[in-house]
Amino acid sequence: MYTFLALAPILVVFILLIVMRLPAKISMSIAYLVTALLAFFIWHASGAQVAAATVNGIIVALTILFIVFAAILLLNTLKESGALVAIRKGFMDISPDRRVQAIIVAWLFCSLVEGSSGFGTPSAVGAPLLLALGFPAMASVMVILIIQSTPVSFGAVGTPLLLGVWSGITDKQDLAQSIAPTTAENYLLQITANVGLVHALIGFLIPLILSAFFDKVLW
Repeated sequence: MYTFLALAPILVVFILLIVMRLPAKISMSIAYLVTALLAFFIWHASGAQVAAATVNGIIVALTILFIVFAAILLLNTLKESGALVAIRKGFMDISPDRRVQAIIVAWLFCSLVEGSSGFGTPSAVGAPLLLALGFPAMASVMVILIIQSTPVSFGAVGTPLLLGVWSGITDKQDLAQSIAPTTAENYLLQITANVGLVHALIGFLIPLILSAFFDKVLW
């Protein structure tokens, strides 16, 4: 029951946004109310905790919107200045094969963007760029989402690991006892190395998978 209740906000978003096709502002508002009520009545969070989490969520959302705004502004600047024409010609000079172009833009360029800024910026920049290069809309979105399976762990200069994982292992007495004599800092380095190894083992397959899905959608 607790597992179902924990998944309830996600299920609400799926039903309202995907199944019922309600506007995002309505779907997300209802999902927020469900989350707040569950936190207050089921998980017994205090009103101050719910309010603090709400404010934190607003700040994170505004941060993401600012990043996306800057990405769209950059794309429109490239379009109005005529730089996209030069970019398109440059890619055609490299290879007329769209699969090669998709790997360069989606896999190489967007992985670089994910590592430097993260927070969905590759999707905001890469998909419109592929559209500008003449790619179909479905293929543009699909290939960008596929490549996000690998670089996201080290996105935004390692934020998921440096902040996300670190906040979960630091100042935890039970964890400190279970990993002794290793310190939390060394444990974080071990986790980071393991994540990097997994990415290295499967990462070289991503361009192949990307090309296969791209051919399926394109043709």
